[in-house]
Amino acid sequence: MAIRPIQIKGTEVLHQPAKPVDNFDQSLEVLVQDMFETMEKAPGVGLAAPQIGVGLQVFVYDWEDDEQARHRGVAINPELELFGSEKFNPEEHVEGCLSAPGLRFPLQRSPMVRLTALDLQGNKYTEIAKGWLARIFQHEFDHLQGLLYLDRLEGEYKEQADKEVSEQDWPKDSVWMPGVDYDAP
Repeated sequence: MAIRPIQIKGTEVLHQPAKPVDNFDQSLEVLVQDMFETMEKAPGVGLAAPQIGVGLQVFVYDWEDDEQARHRGVAINPELELFGSEKFNPEEHVEGCLSAPGLRFPLQRSPMVRLTALDLQGNKYTEIAKGWLARIFQHEFDHLQGLLYLDRLEGEYKEQADKEVSEQDWPKDSVWMPGVDYDAP
């Protein structure tokens, strides 16, 4: 198991759709373990394979809700259905991303989702998520489509994000190493 470098916005693998997983073998298990270790060291609540330079449809998540219930898992070849809408509150709907270190912006997401995916053994499962867990699933699923949350911003938030990204002046194909290069985004 290893902590892997996290790709930063502008890296090609982050901006193209990931490929489905075909082989449920030892290398997939190692990838998932590395993803959990990398996410924990970063620290984050979710991490998609493209964020560590692997163009496969895999994401992991680990989040504890207000009732101290832990939500931890892996989603392979996921499908996501969105349900409902809610009043947008920019102060409550702020996201960050390990692939855009240091940046945080408000983004409206669906308040409820149905995630259908495969686990490490290739077994299909479905999970209904609300609130923050629904946001995590949408955020990580977007990574598998070649989208960052910054790509979904609109209006003044998009303008501000574009300005701040430009000011970061990240070199093309740059990465950062959790625990070494940055404090938590």
